[in-house]
Amino acid sequence: MMRQNDRSRPKAAAMCVIIAAVLAAAACGYRLRGTGSSLPPGIKTISVPMFKNQTTRFELDVKLTRAVINEFVARGKVALSTDPSAADAVLEGEITGFIASPIGFSGGNQADSYNVTVTAKVTLKARASAEPLFANPSFVYQQEYEVPPGSSFEDVQTEAIGKIAEKFARSLVVSILEGF
Repeated sequence: MMRQNDRSRPKAAAMCVIIAAVLAAAACGYRLRGTGSSLPPGIKTISVPMFKNQTTRFELDVKLTRAVINEFVARGKVALSTDPSAADAVLEGEITGFIASPIGFSGGNQADSYNVTVTAKVTLKARASAEPLFANPSFVYQQEYEVPPGSSFEDVQTEAIGKIAEKFARSLVVSILEGF
């Protein structure tokens, strides 16, 4: 017959193994996703020139570029420069795709929900060495967008693209900052 102490030994041993694994992971430099908050030490200023727009969506380049700049400013982790030659790094972007696909329909067979996908080629390069600090040739952002009853996506696309641009920018800036 097993005693009470004999039954708790395997549990205690398992707990010790788990604690040791967590401590080892922490000591190896692992961190929780989303805790990265800065760029490499030499990068104090970034320039974000106007993204190139390879799509047919009017002013998508303006809205995405402005949203990315606003997101960097809101985070306060780096100064922004309008002059690429005065910045420590340059973030270049090229919007390669914009698709708004209907995914939900109202009773009148009119689309009232869309899945919007924005694809971009993005590179953050150190100006001094032209070395890529971050590169994603196919950065994809997807979001569902609800269209108010009686409207079409085209009727509300300016507002929709503005909201999508903010979330695209947040996702991109987090991806960049998490890399360091």
